[in-house]
Amino acid sequence: MTAPSGVLGEAFKRSGNVGYLDLVAAMNWVKANIAGFGGDPNNIMIYGQSGGGRKVSLCFAGKDATGAFAKGVVQSGSHLMVQTPDQAQILTTALLKALEIDPRNARALQAVPQERLSTMQTQVIARAGYRFEPVMDGVSFDAHPFIPNAPRRTAKVPMMLGTAKTELSNQLGNNPEIYTIDEAALKVRLWRYFPPADLDQAIAVFKSSSPNASPTELFFKMTSWRSYIRNATIMAEKRSELNDADNPTWMYQVTWRSPVEGGRRISEHTLDLPFMFDNVARAPNLAGPPSETTRSMTQSMASAWLAFARTGNPNNPAIPHWPTYELAARNVMLFDVPPQVVSDPFKTERVFMDRYQPVRATE
Repeated sequence: MTAPSGVLGEAFKRSGNVGYLDLVAAMNWVKANIAGFGGDPNNIMIYGQSGGGRKVSLCFAGKDATGAFAKGVVQSGSHLMVQTPDQAQILTTALLKALEIDPRNARALQAVPQERLSTMQTQVIARAGYRFEPVMDGVSFDAHPFIPNAPRRTAKVPMMLGTAKTELSNQLGNNPEIYTIDEAALKVRLWRYFPPADLDQAIAVFKSSSPNASPTELFFKMTSWRSYIRNATIMAEKRSELNDADNPTWMYQVTWRSPVEGGRRISEHTLDLPFMFDNVARAPNLAGPPSETTRSMTQSMASAWLAFARTGNPNNPAIPHWPTYELAARNVMLFDVPPQVVSDPFKTERVFMDRYQPVRATE
């Protein structure tokens, strides 16, 4: 998506954000037409999980999306920063070179077969160490979405955001070797996520809150904090800093342990979906077969999403009272059986992780 005007010329000055602009066009169509389907154009909720959560994050921050929606849910995808023009230029120049296209003939990009374009893009990303993303083009985005501050234009637009307890057990749990690691192997595998000098302290911190956790479970928890939970926490904090005690932001974490594969994936990435969509029977690979436990999870989560869609507030009779996220209390809804609200439930981990920049900050 990255193609700043400094490389491709004025005609392409917004091409770095065309994916985001597609979202804006879709939301504007819905707003203009939803009344014809019995909907309320002033009560539109957008929500998305993983990459969809990143898209919702960008819609809260981008100028073009202002007023197109009334509330949003960011599920396991808090996107806090976009690329700088310099970062975008490096990728764009490298891709053009790989495709043997003169920047003065930028429209030749549109004639490149999709398979070749994807192949060259993958090679460019591998060499650069970061990928094509939305860019600070000075039009849609003149600052990072949530760093150093949350966007003021949507400060009062209600938001729900959260994660699963062990997000990366979804992706990293596909390797059977991960389930037999010892603490020495744990340290080696964590080098990609934590500075080696921090490893002993990091492991001690996560052990203190989960003393019975295996090295595998610690690996999933620690990498998930680094890759997902830290970003979500920052997003909630930045929203709270703008609104103080009047912050329409609710934070959650899915902590229910799935029985799939003997429970070894714990609470993986995408585990929220079968519950908030109320379709557990279609997702046995995530939640296991329908049961009293899955029905309880569905009742809690689907009811919260529906209440939020209707009113901009997730509170409803199926869950305990869920306060907004304020820095003084840091209340988080833990979706488990039963669901419970806990003040600053991961304080030890949160305080330790404060030393790290958000992920995807490709500076």
